[in-house]
Amino acid sequence: MRVAVTGATGNVGTSVLAALAAEPRVEAVTGIARRVPDGPPPPKVTWAGADVARDPLEALLRDADAVIHLAWLIQPSRDEARTHEVNVIGSQRVFEAAAQAGVRTVVHASSVGAYAPGPKDRRVDESWSTTGIPTSFYSRHKAAVERILDAFEATHADVRVVRLRPGLIFKAEAASEIRRLFAGPFLPRRLVRRALVPIVPRTPGLVFQAVHSDDVARAYRLALVDGTARGAYNVAAEPALDADALAHLLGAVPVPVPAAVLRSAAALTWWARLQPTEPGWVDLGLGVPLMDTARAREELGWEPRHGAGEAFMELFDGLRRGAGGATPPLAPGAGGPARVREVAQGVGARNEP
Repeated sequence: MRVAVTGATGNVGTSVLAALAAEPRVEAVTGIARRVPDGPPPPKVTWAGADVARDPLEALLRDADAVIHLAWLIQPSRDEARTHEVNVIGSQRVFEAAAQAGVRTVVHASSVGAYAPGPKDRRVDESWSTTGIPTSFYSRHKAAVERILDAFEATHADVRVVRLRPGLIFKAEAASEIRRLFAGPFLPRRLVRRALVPIVPRTPGLVFQAVHSDDVARAYRLALVDGTARGAYNVAAEPALDADALAHLLGAVPVPVPAAVLRSAAALTWWARLQPTEPGWVDLGLGVPLMDTARAREELGWEPRHGAGEAFMELFDGLRRGAGGATPPLAPGAGGPARVREVAQGVGARNEP
């Protein structure tokens, strides 16, 4: 089996490449990214530089039996025209190029963020509505791509389509990238210590699910090689993480904070360019339901090897150490000396430093 992977150099992409390297049924992988690494590629991988929103794609997919589509922009949060171009239009271009190239399997990186508002006191399965959280651009884009895939499946019945919907995805090697995307340049590493986190905000409804990047990559591998796998699969580890769970992990004290206060703080710091995370992410965390992962476990045979708390603490400790990876998105020094490039280019105004 020959596989093409878009977004191959990011948090999930690097883990997927490692998972495919260990899969005997995969012969070769084309790793597609806007910025390809300078060093030698991982086993079985040939790098290909391409922007899914703008560059020709069909030739890159022509010899592939399957495409795993991971390419996605979180930033620039201040330029939705650009994020929409990559996330929505780029996804549609990947699917159309796959069909034109004769690819028979498409595995798409959807998300818990595609779901409409839902319960926090019970779990929902994959039939829950994927109309998204309207005030979050990330959620709007994920929901839009779900509709594009609906239409794609209706007109390409010969293509097997799989959608993975994971929770938040963590690993230590992604710490520098996640810090740039969500915390920005003004978070000192020396403050990311358990002893220096005395409180955790306890906001009603702010509960999220997490999963380790390597565990998500195993789900992609299983969905790829199982020719009967079709449709959507929720992917998350246990337990769901709320303020009490985070306080326990960090040795902190949960303190009640109303949702309106939390969102206002996010909005003010975003507009002041103190951090790059627009306030729709708060709405997303408050709104999306908790997911039932029974289908992935029962049909794919998937089980996470890391708990949600373990994945979160691996990321937390990676932030303290300034951990990163060998690809451009994961590089620890991507923000420049003292993160000056991040500041000079605008916090949340560019998708890469």
